[in-house]
Amino acid sequence: MTQENPIEAELSAAAIYGIDYARQKLAGRSIAVLTGAGISTDSGIPDYRGKGTTTKQHPMTFDSFMGSFLAQQRYWARSYVGWSRIHLAKPNAGHFALALAEKMGDVSGIVTQNVDGLHQVAGSKNVFELHGRLDQVRCMLCKKAISRSDVDLILRDLNPNVSVDPNIEYTPDGDAEIEATADFKIPFCPSCGGMLKPDVVFFGESVAADLVERCFNLLDSSQALLVAGTSLAVNSGMRFVRRALKAEKPIVIVNLGPTKGDEFAFAKIEANTSMALERLLID
Repeated sequence: MTQENPIEAELSAAAIYGIDYARQKLAGRSIAVLTGAGISTDSGIPDYRGKGTTTKQHPMTFDSFMGSFLAQQRYWARSYVGWSRIHLAKPNAGHFALALAEKMGDVSGIVTQNVDGLHQVAGSKNVFELHGRLDQVRCMLCKKAISRSDVDLILRDLNPNVSVDPNIEYTPDGDAEIEATADFKIPFCPSCGGMLKPDVVFFGESVAADLVERCFNLLDSSQALLVAGTSLAVNSGMRFVRRALKAEKPIVIVNLGPTKGDEFAFAKIEANTSMALERLLID
C-alpha cells in the first residue's frame, strides 16, 4: 500500500481540484505574486482577520504617532513587547515554495503587504515591500536607518524594569496588546536626537509612489497574478487585482476565507497557503 501524501491529506478535495486546475492554467506563464498576513500564520505570526486574530482596538495612525508623545510612548512600549515574537519567526513552507518557484523562473517577483521580512529569509530575491519592514527604524530628522535590534537594546537600557511576556497577544506588525506604562521611556536617534519611527507604513500614511510604480511594472511584465494569504480588504492590495483584471491576466487566489477579489479570480483556492503553494508551484 502506498503512503498517503501528507500535503494531500490536509487539503480538501475541492482545494486539490482548484490547485490542479490553476496549475494547468498557470503553466508556462510568468507569475507576479501578492502576499498578505495569512502566508505568515504558519510561522507563528497571527493575521488580522483569521483564526487567532488579535483585535486591535486602536490601530496606530501616522498623524497620531507624529503628533503625540503619548502615542509614541504607547507604540514603543507595545512594540518592545511584541518585537521579539516577530524577530524570532522563521519562514514556512509557503515562503520557501515561492522562493524556489522564483529560482525556477516561474515567479517573477513578490509584492508583499507584510512587514516581517520572511520572504527574503526564505530566499526570495525580487521582493517589493509595500508597507515597509519592521526590522528597520528611521530617524525622521536626519533620515538615518537604524536596525530594530539596535533600537531594542536602547529600549532595554531605558526600561530595565519592563518585562517581556512571551505569551502576550500581538498583531502582524509586532504591536503587543498591552497598555503603555506612564513612565515608559522612548528612544531617540543616537546620531542627532531626532524622533524615531519604525520603517513601516502606518494607517493614513501613503505608500511611496515610486514603489507602487515598480510594483505595477512587475505586474505589467508578468503573465498572471497569484494572490496568497490576504483578504484584499484594503486598496493597497486590491488595486493589483483590478489592474490584472483590466489587462486580462489570469488571477489565482489562495486564502482561507473570502476575499474582495474572489469574483475576479479564475480559481479561488480555499486552503492553507503553506500546503497549497507547495502543490501549486513545486510538486
